Amino acid sequence: MVDTTLVQVGKNLSDAMRILEDGHSGQDVATILHLVHNLIHEEEEEEDKPSQHRMQNVGEQGHMALLGHSLAAYISVLERERLRKLTTRILSDTTLWLCRLFRYENGSAYFHEDDREGLVKVCRLVIHARYEEYASDGYAVLSSKQPVIYQSASGRPGLGQHLCSQLGLPLSSLCTVPCNTIFGSQHQMDVALLDKLIKEDVEAGKLPLLLIRQRRVNLATLALGQVTSTIMAANRSDSMTLTPGQWLGLPAVTAVTLYRHEDPALSLAAGLTSSQPVAKLRALPLWLSLQYLGHNGIVQKISHAAALSQQLLQKLKTLVSIKTSVEDELSSPVVLFKFSQEMSAASSGGSVEGFCAGEREVLDAFNRWLGEQLVQLVPTSGVDVVELEDEGTCVRFSPLLTAAVLGTQQQDVDDLVEKLSELVPVMSSTMCLRQDFREETHRHTPSLVYVDDLTWPGLGVVRYEPQDEGMDESRRKQELEKINTELLKKLQELDTDIIFSTGPEFGTEECCIFVGMVTEDVDVSELVDTIAALGRDIEESGRLPLVGSVLNWFSPVQSSIKGRTFNLAAGSLDSTEVTYSTKAQPGRPSLQDTPTSSSKRLPGQRLFQRSGAGSDSFSETSSIGQAEETPREGSTTPSCSIHPPISPPKPEEDSHSASDAVAEEIPELLTQAEAEETSEERQPEGQEVEESGR
Repeated sequence: MVDTTLVQVGKNLSDAMRILEDGHSGQDVATILHLVHNLIHEEEEEEDKPSQHRMQNVGEQGHMALLGHSLAAYISVLERERLRKLTTRILSDTTLWLCRLFRYENGSAYFHEDDREGLVKVCRLVIHARYEEYASDGYAVLSSKQPVIYQSASGRPGLGQHLCSQLGLPLSSLCTVPCNTIFGSQHQMDVALLDKLIKEDVEAGKLPLLLIRQRRVNLATLALGQVTSTIMAANRSDSMTLTPGQWLGLPAVTAVTLYRHEDPALSLAAGLTSSQPVAKLRALPLWLSLQYLGHNGIVQKISHAAALSQQLLQKLKTLVSIKTSVEDELSSPVVLFKFSQEMSAASSGGSVEGFCAGEREVLDAFNRWLGEQLVQLVPTSGVDVVELEDEGTCVRFSPLLTAAVLGTQQQDVDDLVEKLSELVPVMSSTMCLRQDFREETHRHTPSLVYVDDLTWPGLGVVRYEPQDEGMDESRRKQELEKINTELLKKLQELDTDIIFSTGPEFGTEECCIFVGMVTEDVDVSELVDTIAALGRDIEESGRLPLVGSVLNWFSPVQSSIKGRTFNLAAGSLDSTEVTYSTKAQPGRPSLQDTPTSSSKRLPGQRLFQRSGAGSDSFSETSSIGQAEETPREGSTTPSCSIHPPISPPKPEEDSHSASDAVAEEIPELLTQAEAEETSEERQPEGQEVEESGR
């Protein structure tokens, strides 16, 4: 097999060489732009479907930012003295506006592409300031007193390691400070413990260098009229990094680190300033955008995003099975939420005993599914899935990072809550019925095997095991795959809202049936009985006796083939004529006759729905599938229905008159069918045995 990546690389290289060879005289602008368009949409054309990726809404302020990149290229070729004056003006204006907007007095600004780069440069500045001989002796001066960098446990993952890597410091220079364990303060650093750690490091001859406090997008609220004291404390820090491009929906705009330091020489040595005028042009796109938006426009965008977060937070509090997590109840621009088993188990009917062992992993899987569903159902909400060390898997709503580019409005938040209220009951019922599904599957051992997959967001995973002990391992594996593949196909053809699949694309379990989310009115016992009956039906149908040639078996020359077969169940010799004509073993009950089919199913009642629940209880939540699943196309009526016919057709009527009778007298027909079923059920047990023996 040839690696597809290598094939694609080779194709791209060939295309590039062909363009170069054909373009001796150059390409016109239209041709080049057409080529770029094709490269952007190449993946969509191959898949023959529109892209599902969120497209950025580039408004007029975005066009100003894009214009800034073009102007920067043009300005860079100006005469040097004119270039120096222009870039100095652009840099000083932008720095002044940002410092006033975010209440950071007497600050300088460093513009950079990687939002971590500013912190690296600030840390290098502190090293130059605290180690006077660092400029001449380099890292040798650090051996006298090892520098220590303190970071919060709730900070950005990998940030401290990146910092040490860029500065050439050992990881032992990094100290992670835990957060408070008091409820509601899980994002705040334990200040008392920090003081203790600093004292211990000083006593050990180390040098405390830097304290990193991760405030994320909360810094954007500094531009608002009312700011909490916790956020206001940021303007007293020695530096802070902002990402105005994300907050304001400006494409390809650099991050900005505001800092305070009085020695320009040390700032230059640390790389925070540059003597090259072209480097100052990084501020040009932001310079243009800030002027276009104005102070009021900037504040309006940030306040709109903060209001969306508060709107969602208040609505989530009304959902009993949802747990929220915010840094500040009154002003947090980021809302984390997740489905909580602890909060839903008390109000849901179902057994959850024996489930606590892998509860965290199962909850993470369910919340990952929840986030993926919300992304698909309400894409303009901008929610995404995050993995947190303490909280586990959560859904994050951070409109400061997404609302400007997606155009998120209050209606999108309402839609998000509406879809969430539909998904949560299904998740709760599925969670509570998982243990019942496990127990029912164990009841069918050894034909059914329960596969304990904690990462599957659904009712559970099951595998049908063939019972023929005479097969070798290779043959058994083939039979296992064949039966479960056919079983999955038949389950998918059933008239039910439950989704059956082969599981995740890159899952580890093979030859399994993955059962998706279910509603609370699902009859788990009937579901498992049906899976077992279908599997047994498939397995037994593959054991047909081969009498005569294989050709005559599938295409008999005679209209009737005479022969006999020994019926083990009845202990008698039977004719094989029925076997050859129906391609099925006589005496084996069809799926219509299995105990799993419900003879009392009411009109409109779906398969596997308990008889106590009416069809009116169903809503669109009952048809929710897995995030990985796509709608089935071309699904047909099952080849063998598990519903018995309501009433047999009368032989003396022709097809036309029979259809007319059914159309005109449906109520009478249903009443008659129910009466017949009741009378059949009340027949004495002995009479049934006597009739079956005839």
